[in-house]
Amino acid sequence: MKAMNLVAASKLQKAKARLDHVRPLFTDLTHVMETIKQGLNPKEKIAFAEVREVKSIAYIILSGDRGLCGSFNTNVSKEALAFINANSGKKEHIIAVGSKANDYFKRRGKNIITKYPAASEASAFADAETLGAQVANMFLTGEVDEVYAIYTHFESILAHVPHIVKLLPIRSESSVEQEHQLDMIYDPDAKTFIEHAVPMYMNITLYGAMMESAVCELSSRMTSMDAATRNATDIIDDLTLEYNRKRQGIITQEITEIVTGANALN
Repeated sequence: MKAMNLVAASKLQKAKARLDHVRPLFTDLTHVMETIKQGLNPKEKIAFAEVREVKSIAYIILSGDRGLCGSFNTNVSKEALAFINANSGKKEHIIAVGSKANDYFKRRGKNIITKYPAASEASAFADAETLGAQVANMFLTGEVDEVYAIYTHFESILAHVPHIVKLLPIRSESSVEQEHQLDMIYDPDAKTFIEHAVPMYMNITLYGAMMESAVCELSSRMTSMDAATRNATDIIDDLTLEYNRKRQGIITQEITEIVTGANALN
């Protein structure tokens, strides 16, 4: 357990450094996409912004491949299940990133269409591109009407919060934002610009989610192994104390028997 704690701590430093490099790009691109949403003309037909009657939803759920990391896998899976149940009556397509999510939803009879290896500190951007291309194609062909990513957001070493992000469609459904529509100028035109911007946004978002999930898993494993080591040490101390007490009692009893026997002979 102590060895696993040290390994997780070492990997966590590298993974956290990568996450810190990705986050500014993810934050800026999210801000740009929110601005684009507010500038969309509701009458303009754009594939990635098409709001349809929701009959089928794709859920990308990020977990780990291994256990021994506290409640990391359980929390994100429970959050995803609650969200899926809230959309009951709509056909579900689950893309499990990590064997723990795959096992969790397989036991519950959910429709898992694809399984990917868990995000790791070494996850490549190409993995996010593959995943992004799959869900984009599902949306454009009408196989699904909405796409959500569910992952664990890293806030601190001890704070990991499951997040749900809507990837598609990008058109805002908020009446407040529609009332404050921005006057946007696109080059060459809105459709061409958005068709190039949305895949990039989705890939960066998924890559950022992978990095967040990897850091959370390592952080959870480090703290869990540290707690397990301390608990094991406490148990060993308690058992050693009890052993010494019983050993002392046995020695005392033997001495008493010897002294009693000697007195009886006299």
